[in-house]
Amino acid sequence: MLLLFFIGISMGAFDRGVIGPLLHVIERSFDVTPRLASWLFSSYVLFFMIGTPLMAKLSDRYGRRNIYILDILLFAAGSIIMDLSPSYQFLILGRSVQGLGSGGILPIASAFIGDTFPPESRGKALGAIGSIFSIASITGPIVAGFLIPYNWKWIFLINIPLAVILIISGFFILSKKSSDYKKGFDRDGLIIMALLFTFFAFGINQINESDIVRSLIRPSVSVPILSAALMAPLLWRVENSSDDPIIAVHLFREREVRIASAIAVLNGLAQSAVVFIPGYALVDLSLSESLASFSLIPFLATVGLSSPIVGFLLDKFGSRSIMVAGSLMLMTGYLLMPLISSKALLFILAEVLMGLGIISVIGSPLRYIMLSETPPRHRASGKALINILSSGGQLVGGALIGGIISSIGSEITGYRASFLFLVAVAFTLFILSTRLKGRKEQLAAMKRNL
Repeated sequence: MLLLFFIGISMGAFDRGVIGPLLHVIERSFDVTPRLASWLFSSYVLFFMIGTPLMAKLSDRYGRRNIYILDILLFAAGSIIMDLSPSYQFLILGRSVQGLGSGGILPIASAFIGDTFPPESRGKALGAIGSIFSIASITGPIVAGFLIPYNWKWIFLINIPLAVILIISGFFILSKKSSDYKKGFDRDGLIIMALLFTFFAFGINQINESDIVRSLIRPSVSVPILSAALMAPLLWRVENSSDDPIIAVHLFREREVRIASAIAVLNGLAQSAVVFIPGYALVDLSLSESLASFSLIPFLATVGLSSPIVGFLLDKFGSRSIMVAGSLMLMTGYLLMPLISSKALLFILAEVLMGLGIISVIGSPLRYIMLSETPPRHRASGKALINILSSGGQLVGGALIGGIISSIGSEITGYRASFLFLVAVAFTLFILSTRLKGRKEQLAAMKRNL
């Protein structure tokens, strides 16, 4: 059963990684501007944010098997639409359908681990998930680089045979068990949530990164962001009064969940910096564009190789110790980046520390916390909450870091200033991590929520 979830996670991570190398090719193929092309990222993230709580809630209500198979079907359908797309609009449609399906795959896999693994060994399974995700993320850009000279649309056809295997196997292997809790579905919450996320993503996408302050007062940016801000308290009120909310806001009553949620947002900011590493390598190490595109390999390899180790250590020491150590490594990695002065070995060392830091703070440790603090009926919804907050942080972080790079002196000065800003983010993560429960308290919470 775990293998089926691993394959599904690999599909999502693979396709999330291939878009970067394909972006310039797609711009030329459909004759679109870079601003319009960025919707290949934004549409995926938007529908991922909508799909995560929706699919998690459906899996809590109707069973992991049925909704996991539905997610795989949606992901495969999106891949087919992208492969056959006659226009850029259809390409965005396919990417959106992919995001919707992908949104449920990881929360359902994490919830499955909470349903079936004893508290003492959940960390190892979560660490394995993190490793699979990272390896697939590395593979995506590499495969894209090989296929671009032939036909970039072939990349999305890889998903189809895997989807067929997962769907057929899922019917026979995965448990059909569903919850007997069948209160009315939270349609109002779903509609408000979808509108809020749409306004937020559209406003962030319209920000001019070279002049953030002025662009924030433009109607195309200020109106959707203000609309999203006004809808947030309405969503909170609706979800608090719902019998079975689409977003499990009641989990915020637990102090541990509030701290984990703040960490998730800040980690979204921290993760967004990863996208800018190849650009920094291009200007600081004077690499060619082709070599710069491979500059992320030390970071991704570190994440992939260290994730199982982090999972093993989670079972032994708990989340707090791992996350405190990880935030210190993350802070050191970010601090090294502006100090490397064209030294390739220091650049690699900084990436390794960043990889160790991110995998030790987000990923397995945060999922571990949510499995500890949530009962089975809300297990997938709790994991979805972390995904939503992290994705929101990534959207804001991408615009914010891009703005710092564009607005401060020379390009290389902007990159270095952005990494210094991220040092402050990592320090805040360190402070928050010290407030988490120790190992004994965490095990006690797990046993209460078996």
